[in-house]
Amino acid sequence: MIDFTPNPIALALGPLEIRWYGIGYVAAIVAGTWLATREARRRGEREDVIIDGVVFLAIAALIGGRAYHIIDQWAYYQNHLAQIVLPPYTGLGIYGGLFTGMLATIWFARRRHLSFWRWGDILAPCILLAQAIGRWGNFMNQELYGPPTNLPWGIAIQCQYRVAEFACPAEGGTTPVDAHFIPLFFYESMLSLIGVFVMLYLWRRFTAQRRILIAGDVGLLYFVWYGIERSLLETLRGGWNWTWFGIATAQLVGLGAAAAAIVAIAVRHWYVRRHPEGTGNATAGGEPGAAAEPQGSAAA
Repeated sequence: MIDFTPNPIALALGPLEIRWYGIGYVAAIVAGTWLATREARRRGEREDVIIDGVVFLAIAALIGGRAYHIIDQWAYYQNHLAQIVLPPYTGLGIYGGLFTGMLATIWFARRRHLSFWRWGDILAPCILLAQAIGRWGNFMNQELYGPPTNLPWGIAIQCQYRVAEFACPAEGGTTPVDAHFIPLFFYESMLSLIGVFVMLYLWRRFTAQRRILIAGDVGLLYFVWYGIERSLLETLRGGWNWTWFGIATAQLVGLGAAAAAIVAIAVRHWYVRRHPEGTGNATAGGEPGAAAEPQGSAAA
């Protein structure tokens, strides 16, 4: 079993603290940007918009992710209102970041006259790569873990970082101090990394030019992949406060997003089959030789 318990603070300069969580967020953005640039070049898309877009989307995702986390953990924040806006900002909710990030992407695509669907295919694996890296920030914060386990890869969690369900005896709980827990952060990181390769493979092997995938399918498949991934892992997680009829909201959102994405894929394919003459943009998968999208259009 893994007994190493990291310090969330990487470096302290007087009152200024640099946390591993923040370093992980930056590393995730850098990795996602690298992959986005690589895929944009491969698919013949504009690379010059990526840096501006990344900064804009990262800020939007940060705001949405922070808001979702505060709602999820409102039982704590209602008694610590100042910590909503004061550092350290150690809590982010992925679904909130995805929502505001998607809205920002639609706006940015329209403003720069880009195809939302084609760029959705590019960004989907980049987002999963960023999530795979960013989840290690949860490890450094000693969070995102499951119930006690005897598995060889179980991780130790110090008492002050445990949710009430797994509190130590000195704090009124029954879970031993030396207990080890299922590393959900690691499971999600690895599943997200697998998803990166799956999406890149699907786009390269089954592009719209072969009439199997159309532009936007891979982007929508992100919501299927991550929605199911997160919903399954959430069954092992304790300590969530935001529930709906006793079910974690994260599970409901994940399964709802997956179902909506599947319906969207089916409807879009049905429409393309019924109106093949007016769907040049949708069927252009971005592969060399595929139909190019007219400049000045914004398929959002």
